[in-house]
Amino acid sequence: MDALQATAMDLDDAAEAPPDPLEVAFEAAANASDPGAAYLAVLTDAEHALTEAGARAKEQCVYKLAERDSKNKNFGDVAVLLERAAPFFGQVAKAKVAKIVRKLLDIVAAHADTLDLQAELCLKVVAWCRAEKRTFLRQRVEARLVQIDFERARYDDALSLVTRLLRELKQLDDKQMLVETHLVEAKIHGALRNVPKAKAALTAARTNGNAVYVGPRLQAELDEMSGSLHCEEQDYHTAHSYFLEAYEAYDTLPDREADATRCLKYMLLCQILQEPLKGSARGADALLDAATAAATSAQYVKYAGPNLDSMAAVARAAKARSLAQFEACTAKYGAQLRSDLLIAHHLDLLYDRILEKNLGRIIEPFSRVEIARVAELIGLPVAKVEKKLAQMVLDKKLRGVLAQGEGQLILHAELAGDATHDGALDVIRNVSDVVESLFARAKALDV
Repeated sequence: MDALQATAMDLDDAAEAPPDPLEVAFEAAANASDPGAAYLAVLTDAEHALTEAGARAKEQCVYKLAERDSKNKNFGDVAVLLERAAPFFGQVAKAKVAKIVRKLLDIVAAHADTLDLQAELCLKVVAWCRAEKRTFLRQRVEARLVQIDFERARYDDALSLVTRLLRELKQLDDKQMLVETHLVEAKIHGALRNVPKAKAALTAARTNGNAVYVGPRLQAELDEMSGSLHCEEQDYHTAHSYFLEAYEAYDTLPDREADATRCLKYMLLCQILQEPLKGSARGADALLDAATAAATSAQYVKYAGPNLDSMAAVARAAKARSLAQFEACTAKYGAQLRSDLLIAHHLDLLYDRILEKNLGRIIEPFSRVEIARVAELIGLPVAKVEKKLAQMVLDKKLRGVLAQGEGQLILHAELAGDATHDGALDVIRNVSDVVESLFARAKALDV
């Protein structure tokens, strides 16, 4: 009975406890004549003891001030805000400070018109972290700066920073950060078209990910990067599987519609580019029909729009093997097709493939053709056709020579294989090996 009475008295005392003055001031600041000054007064208040409620109030003041400055495009004041909040940061845990600063950067990113503004703020935050000796937070802001430099296509700056950052993270053995940083490193090498280094970085990311929990978002990014690398190696069947895994993960996450749409475009690109598997009953035209049907199916109606329409148009042009239709498609949907490096590169490969097939179909019946006539039939400039034919000859896709003085392509008939000739070459090669072996033994006996 006494225990119950004591508990009831404690509850009464808690109910009668006065509210925290900082919390009261924060609630009143919204209705003040100058809310910015009122929020700043709460943040810099040093008279009242910092309680848990007061810490929450000051944290909200940081967000309100950052939101206010970002809306007014006063991004320089956001960096000054860190210095004004330094006394408050010194009173709370470092993990909480890291959370506040990361959210502050998210607020700026939502209002900044360019990536340059975000990079400038990150550099100021890094300088503040160095002055305050906050290594943990500095590394996370630098990781964000690497991502921003990658998106700005400043690959050299991103690569030098990520190399130094990885060296520090390996010493600390921070597995979670290593996964994220190695992934960005793989993206940078992929953008530079250095596939071996990109694969090594992705392997390192997956290896470190085996030791920690990898969330759905990060796992989707790893799968997307794996699909991109397989796509670069022209293994479109495997790439399609990885992009499908990434798409399904993004589709279940909130606010990831853009990422899901991008992976969906990559899936359709793989369907357009992939060759039929050996022994498969589905031909190339059937695969292109499937890509067109997928782009317009009700299954992906959530992401319907110009992005999917552009891939459907590419599939139709590829099926028709029409360069004019392909060029019209890229002209109409240039923003959707040329803004992505992966799609732009592989569309160029698709264009070359269609061009080679059309040229081969035109010149196949002849032993000598006029280049100007071929250009007229295919509807392209003579210089472009001549350059492509020269490339096909060098790649041994055509047997012939270009007689540039005459403006003609002279084709040679395919040589039939001669078993006797090949056998004679094998005998000569084997005799040469025997003679070299006997010479080496004789030389050893002389010594």
